[in-house]
Amino acid sequence: MTETRKLAAILVADVVGYSRLAGADEDRTLARLRALRSDLIDPTITLHHGRVVKRTGDGNLIEFRSVVDAVRCAIEVQNGLIERNAGLPPDRCIEFRVGIHLGDVVEESDGDLMGDGVNIAARLEGICKPGAVCLSEDAYRQVKGRLDLAVTELGPTELKNIADPIRVYSLEVGAPAQAKPTKRSASKRPLAMLTGAIVALIVIASVGAYFLSANRTATVGSTAATPAEPARLSIVVLPFTNLSNDPNQDYFADGITENLTTELSRIHNSFVIARNTAFSFKGKNVDARDIGKELGVRYVLEGSVQRDGNRVRVNAQLIDSGSGAHLWADRFEEDVADLFKLQDQVVARLTNSLGYELVRTEAEKDARSKSPDAVDLAMRGWALVWQEQEQQRTKENNNAAEALFEQALKIDPNETDALAGDAYAYLLEYTRGWTTAGTDYEAKILGQADRAIALAPDNMWAHNVKSLYLTSSQRPNEGLSAAEAGLAIKPDDPPLYRARGNAELVLGRYEQAISDVEHAMRLSPRDPRIGLWLVALGDAELGLGHVDAAVEEYHKAINVGWRAYQPYRSLAAAYALEGKMEEAASALAEARRLNPQLTLEWQQTHSMNVPPLLEGLRKAGLPEE
Repeated sequence: MTETRKLAAILVADVVGYSRLAGADEDRTLARLRALRSDLIDPTITLHHGRVVKRTGDGNLIEFRSVVDAVRCAIEVQNGLIERNAGLPPDRCIEFRVGIHLGDVVEESDGDLMGDGVNIAARLEGICKPGAVCLSEDAYRQVKGRLDLAVTELGPTELKNIADPIRVYSLEVGAPAQAKPTKRSASKRPLAMLTGAIVALIVIASVGAYFLSANRTATVGSTAATPAEPARLSIVVLPFTNLSNDPNQDYFADGITENLTTELSRIHNSFVIARNTAFSFKGKNVDARDIGKELGVRYVLEGSVQRDGNRVRVNAQLIDSGSGAHLWADRFEEDVADLFKLQDQVVARLTNSLGYELVRTEAEKDARSKSPDAVDLAMRGWALVWQEQEQQRTKENNNAAEALFEQALKIDPNETDALAGDAYAYLLEYTRGWTTAGTDYEAKILGQADRAIALAPDNMWAHNVKSLYLTSSQRPNEGLSAAEAGLAIKPDDPPLYRARGNAELVLGRYEQAISDVEHAMRLSPRDPRIGLWLVALGDAELGLGHVDAAVEEYHKAINVGWRAYQPYRSLAAAYALEGKMEEAASALAEARRLNPQLTLEWQQTHSMNVPPLLEGLRKAGLPEE
């Protein structure tokens, strides 16, 4: 059995009084614990780049790449538990003790961790007060300059089965910071401390904002009385209003609100107010600007749901909490077949649309900054990348995006959105005929995408870029695997469905390709790349021998404003297959004007291919090289 020795930040957490809770009501306790894991604990672990090594019923052993990540995760979870326990009787509250240590561990071949690093973290958890976080001195040294939480120095503490005393620090989550750690009396043992009264914990939204904001130099926690500048991509989802005559339909509106809150929290660098706080505004007519000030968020999302017979209408609008201006609005109307499936579809569509809108809005704000940081620059780069329509996607535009991403990476080489963005910009360069001699596209695209995934496995754009590049460079099986790896993490990501569809297309699985691309379009019907997705549908129809249907999809792509070469290239092939050589020549001329590098050799090495497409391009007269 092979093993690896390494230094790691280890977090051990355990439910306080689990046996008592389970003994009183096992089914309810298990249900609540599962809900906490799916809605709070697991997403927070992923957000902060943690790896769950093992679970032992009510306990967790988690590895982090840094103590900062481990502490941020712990405090965010503890704050989330405070909100979820609000109003519950004490005998139903679920609380955690958390121990964190930085130390040497041994990783087994199956990924399990062993050694003193794990043992010390487990013993720290055992002496921790409910709702608090205990750090060893080695761990505390990594974050002491970033903490704005009350810290109690417990002094050298004897831990069971640990040879030497360990100096321990206890973070009082939610309690105000003090000038220096408070020392406990040397005569008091840790167990005596555990019998004291639990410090009252308060919910302060700015604590979470510091963890999820993009300012990487900010403190780990904050309890300042004066509200800080709202975090980028900070938002509250207000309870959607039920406009139906039947009050029994409240559950549907509430479900959309809760699911949106969960899904938006998965957007990288976002800060989303927890549902319990959001629901305190239910039924109240409060100005969005006042809500923004109270909660410390930049954006407020509100909406309504109305069911009329077999139709459900959902309206949503995004408001700037600073000015009260309405930034974005959308409406969905669907037949009711499976109500919960409909709810999931509405949430997925809203989340994807909002993701684009929030980044665009933030990019406009950041463009006015005199001292942009890495995240500012990455957002501005992505805003340029998404300018696909109205002929805004040009080589010059793409070069500008690359420059922004690379400027961001000079400031922070580990900024994952910048890594994924730079990879995506180089992918566009590779697939649209803008290549530059001497550029190592394998390193620029695949290398940077892989690095982003290693740093942040939940970065969907990195998975998307990797899949598209592998498929375009004639490795469709690997492209398919890359798309499926991303979809395993986020099952409703539209670009990844399209990426998987592209791989299926090249592999000749045309029906599956159509199914995947159409699903992407249902999830994101106003996606900025919708024109390219229509081209993929057309190519799949061409593969099935449905030339007329293919031509229709290519014209749709052009009509929605897609001005790149792809629809004209594919139209040229389709017209040639139908014997319409004049139309084929005209379409091919436009394709080659938009992509001067387009030849049969280039098409076969830089793009998605199906045999009828290549056959048609040969008939249309596309040069070999």
